[in-house]
Amino acid sequence: MIRSFEAGIAIGIVAPLIGMFLVVRRYSLMADTLAHISFAGVAIGLLLGINPIFAAIALSVGASFGIEGLRNSRRIHGESVLALFLSGSLAVAVIILSLAKGFNASLFSYLFGSISTVSPTDLWVTIALAVTVILAVALLYKELFFASFDAELAEAGGLPVKALNLAIVILAAVAVALSIRIVGVLLIGALMVIPVISAMQYGKGFRTTLLLSVAFSLVSVIVGLFASYYFNLASGGAIVVAALLIFLGSIALVKRA
Repeated sequence: MIRSFEAGIAIGIVAPLIGMFLVVRRYSLMADTLAHISFAGVAIGLLLGINPIFAAIALSVGASFGIEGLRNSRRIHGESVLALFLSGSLAVAVIILSLAKGFNASLFSYLFGSISTVSPTDLWVTIALAVTVILAVALLYKELFFASFDAELAEAGGLPVKALNLAIVILAAVAVALSIRIVGVLLIGALMVIPVISAMQYGKGFRTTLLLSVAFSLVSVIVGLFASYYFNLASGGAIVVAALLIFLGSIALVKRA
């Protein structure tokens, strides 16, 4: 349980931190796409007997290059590229499931999250990569901010917009892969998006909204993990329901104001 809280806090910071840039550039579906790619990586890792988290990170980061490459080629519309990778990775995961039925129970915990499956190795990998993602965002904050709000103006100003777009997708891939132990493949997209749109209801500046979204995410993770432990619930579902309650509360507060 302590390991789950430590990993959950790291994820609670990283998920909205990356989700903010995805939401601003109207790329919210990216989180779900990368989640399904990570699920295929988990299946491959279990089949080959390697750490599923490492396999998920490797496959999702590799896929992020393909996603951005196809998107920049302009041969396929951006949303179509995401749909292509989402359905393709899910098909790969289903095929692997049909080939190796022995680890279906293990895969269930990756689908919906499980607080009992966080190993010491998972915890250290999660913390190390979470710190890496946070430092990367801190170092590239201004560049990512301008590229997210106005890509054309940022490119005219000399910023490497394509490289920055690739960087945010790679960071999102790492964040998603790290989160599937706690939140689950089917719900990680919600944790990256719901706290962000909850914070946006208050109409504050970008930095304040970013901090609010992290705060909402952390509250959702902590409340969700407590509920998961005491009521024997899937941790991912409990966390996302807590995030939804915060969203509804934010809407109610803004309307009253």
